[in-house]
Amino acid sequence: MLSVTLHTLRARWATFTGSFVALCLGVALLTVTGLALASTLSAPERAPERFAAAPVVVKGQDTLRVPTPIGVRASRLAHPRPVPAATVARLRTLGPVVEDRSFPVRAPGAPAGLVGHPWSTAAFAPYDLAAGRAPRTADEVAVTGDWAHPGQRLRTDAGTVRVVGTLTPRGFENAVFFTDTRAARLHPVTDQLAVTADPASVRAAVGDSARVLTGTARRLADAGPDRDREALTAMNALFGTAGGVTAFVSVFVVASTFAFAVAQRRREFALLRTAGASPGQLRRAVLAEALAVGVLASPAGCALGSYGAPLLAARLVEAGLAPAWFTIGEHTWPYHAAFWTGLLVALCGAIAASWRAGRTAPAEALREAVVDSRPLTPGRLVCGTVLLLTAAATLALSLTTDPGDLLHRKTYISRPMLLITAAALLAPLVLRPLTRLLTCLPSALGTLVRENTATAVRRTAALAAPVLVTVALAGSLLGATATLNRAKSTETSERTTAAFVVTPATGQGFDAATLDRLRAVPGARISATSSTAVHVLEDEVALIRSEARAATARDLAATIRLPLSAGRVSDLDDDSVIVNEEWQRHRVGDRVRIWLGDGTPRTLRIAAVMPTGTGGNGVYVTPRNAPGATVDRLDVAPEHGTAPAAVATALREAAGPGGARVHSREAWLRATKPDTNRTTRLGVLLVLGIALIYTGISVANTTVMAASDRARDLAVLRLAGATRRQVLRLTAAEALTAVTAGALLGLLVTGVNLAGMGAALALLSAPPTVTLPWQALGATAGVCALLAVVCATVPAALALRRRPAEPAGMRAQRPGPGGSISS
Repeated sequence: MLSVTLHTLRARWATFTGSFVALCLGVALLTVTGLALASTLSAPERAPERFAAAPVVVKGQDTLRVPTPIGVRASRLAHPRPVPAATVARLRTLGPVVEDRSFPVRAPGAPAGLVGHPWSTAAFAPYDLAAGRAPRTADEVAVTGDWAHPGQRLRTDAGTVRVVGTLTPRGFENAVFFTDTRAARLHPVTDQLAVTADPASVRAAVGDSARVLTGTARRLADAGPDRDREALTAMNALFGTAGGVTAFVSVFVVASTFAFAVAQRRREFALLRTAGASPGQLRRAVLAEALAVGVLASPAGCALGSYGAPLLAARLVEAGLAPAWFTIGEHTWPYHAAFWTGLLVALCGAIAASWRAGRTAPAEALREAVVDSRPLTPGRLVCGTVLLLTAAATLALSLTTDPGDLLHRKTYISRPMLLITAAALLAPLVLRPLTRLLTCLPSALGTLVRENTATAVRRTAALAAPVLVTVALAGSLLGATATLNRAKSTETSERTTAAFVVTPATGQGFDAATLDRLRAVPGARISATSSTAVHVLEDEVALIRSEARAATARDLAATIRLPLSAGRVSDLDDDSVIVNEEWQRHRVGDRVRIWLGDGTPRTLRIAAVMPTGTGGNGVYVTPRNAPGATVDRLDVAPEHGTAPAAVATALREAAGPGGARVHSREAWLRATKPDTNRTTRLGVLLVLGIALIYTGISVANTTVMAASDRARDLAVLRLAGATRRQVLRLTAAEALTAVTAGALLGLLVTGVNLAGMGAALALLSAPPTVTLPWQALGATAGVCALLAVVCATVPAALALRRRPAEPAGMRAQRPGPGGSISS
């Protein structure tokens, strides 16, 4: 049978080209994702930046640690504690101490994220003077980069200053350095400090009041020390999802190819059975063909992936999704994993087809017409039904136990796979009536298309299934993000009742002077809120952090409509908290032990409870329970009888130049409209790109495989009087009918998936605003239709170049090389 297999591969090379390309591409993508994952797992730690030359750094406590029966649980504090003055005094007895302060600075024409520091800390980066000198008086500064020059006067929110020096940029911040005295007045809190002393002595002097950082740990004193880890975690999720989708779709394409090939070769296998071949031999022949394709495609895919991985890493760095140092390391296990996965995918894709080939009866060699009497095999029916029931059961389980899980990215990306696979397997059940409905127009072309698609259901299903998968993936993934974003936007709109919202020019909060001017605006009811966080220990082992806002109850009720399921906003005071139903304890009147944003433990009474919603219904406390939080939002409602326009004008005057931004309610809602983050968007586009590429491969493979079998049918049409153009129109119409059927089934699957998300939103008391991405669905279906028409008409046009009488007279099956039968 080995010689038969090799001769079959040679004689039917076009049949297996699609499987080879799909498998090669799948192995290449698995190699790329594996190399990227391996490189993220072995990434080096970021070196210290601002304090690279400091011997020891003392940083205020920024981590909450809570002992539990199974160990200490830790969580990042929303408001790190400053270094206590008593600790600073003890450290001064050990050696020189340089106090560090970091605060935002706003100036016209300055780069984004400008941050201020004391001049004495510049030596620890170290920064070098490129021009000018160090600041000596309160109105002098030195800046990094070339956006300003010595002698230039800058108008900042800290007053007008004169640039006396410029520093060579280090690449990790845009800084402006004041004198130490001026920096202390602008930001009195000591965030961290550098000490020139023995580390052991420093630890003894500090105790538990602060953290002592030495060596590479000094990077924790930089801004955003975990940004590399967060970026690598996001890339892990991205490439893991892409690898899973690649394996899923490649198995689907390979299985579809082999199933269609076996259906086409029924008479060939029947003749082999007549010649004495056993069912087991036929099964082994089909598996040997798959193994041969896998052995050829897997090494080619590994080689292609080895070239693609460095290009991908460079693109990720260029797009800012990966740290600047990220490269592909020397790893071998991704090649092994991709190679053997490719072989496994090839064999798994051919198993079902091999069993069907073994069941071919010798009598099928006598069949004249190729009619799909049973396009849905029992095995396919069972698998499709099981997957459909599994998808329904898991959805029902999630809705009854944890509906919020359906809103998570990993869930709404992976869960649709079950239903999509089930629909693709069961598609032949509905394709025949669906295609008849689509071609019900009373015309000769419609009649031919209807009969051809209904007779060759297996061919129609092989063409419609990849379209179904692609359209369903596009609709489910893009629809899920659009539905979730619209629900969040609706929540924000329903909650915001203020006429105006005022925000600081930077994300650091309002300065005291600007805040006082805004609060003094006549005729305005102002609710000042701050961003903070609280921590709660659930089940005595899980330390849960919840984002929170700090506000006074009286002003909050006047400008914001909180969606309460129990209690009243007016009951919020310094001894209480408003929580949501996601908390383990959420009954009004219960007392809960929490830790505030700076780690202070408190026991507060639950004053009111909000529904879970989309996850944005956090926690509310009073300003007294948010130590260290700065006001970062003002909701403004005009007093009764006060013109809104007058209030808006007064607010803009009080905000000052660059000090704050005044938004109308509508402008605020537009500015804060939820959007999918870049990593998630890239992941979704990558998944859809993979699906679309595989759709093209599958469509091309199916139409090319079917072209040889259709040569006689097309010739008969020519002999009956049809012109070449009419035959090509018929071929294109059949392809469009199959694509339309697949797109409609994909739309149905999309609707079911999004209905599950809508049900979850309703159970969470969030707006169940299901949104279908019509533009993306139309574009996806259009691309699939274009691929199908081109791939169907080109082989048909080539076949029509023969004389009609030649293919029409082809009746007998001619033995191919090595005993294989070809048409």
